[in-house]
Amino acid sequence: MAEANWYVVHTYSGYENKVKANIEKTIENRHLEEEILEVRVPMQDVVEVKNGARKNVQKKMFPGYVLINMVMNDDTWYVVRNTRGVTGFVGPGSKPVPLTEVEMRPLGIKTENISVDFGEGDTIAVIAGVWKDTVGAVQRMDYGKQTATINVELFGRETPVEISFAEIKKM
Repeated sequence: MAEANWYVVHTYSGYENKVKANIEKTIENRHLEEEILEVRVPMQDVVEVKNGARKNVQKKMFPGYVLINMVMNDDTWYVVRNTRGVTGFVGPGSKPVPLTEVEMRPLGIKTENISVDFGEGDTIAVIAGVWKDTVGAVQRMDYGKQTATINVELFGRETPVEISFAEIKKM
């Protein structure tokens, strides 16, 4: 079976949740659970201030877009493309382009779970990214986000920094 990738679908603005619900209902009706794995409308927490009152609300990260994890074939393309509210896939012409690892990372979407041989309190070395060649002790592990928090010295004081499991190794 072909590999599933994340694709971006353009929708009418304000129809993201409706499109998500329609695609999920079609998946159920046509038994496409093995081909269309997940449909997401990425949300983010935002603090709004109205009349001096602070309030946490969730807003869409990308209004007018829905993310779909699916195996691309003629059936799945047809089902998604012909869902009410969908204007098309993101990509040149009618050819959908899957998201890359780098594009998915800020969205909190992980394609693989990295198993690590270190834990809280262990000393690690950063082998890639902005903090490359930095050494520190692991303060906290977040297996959901696949990150470890370490303290680094920044401007003469200890500062916690979150680093991906892929960028660190045990000393």
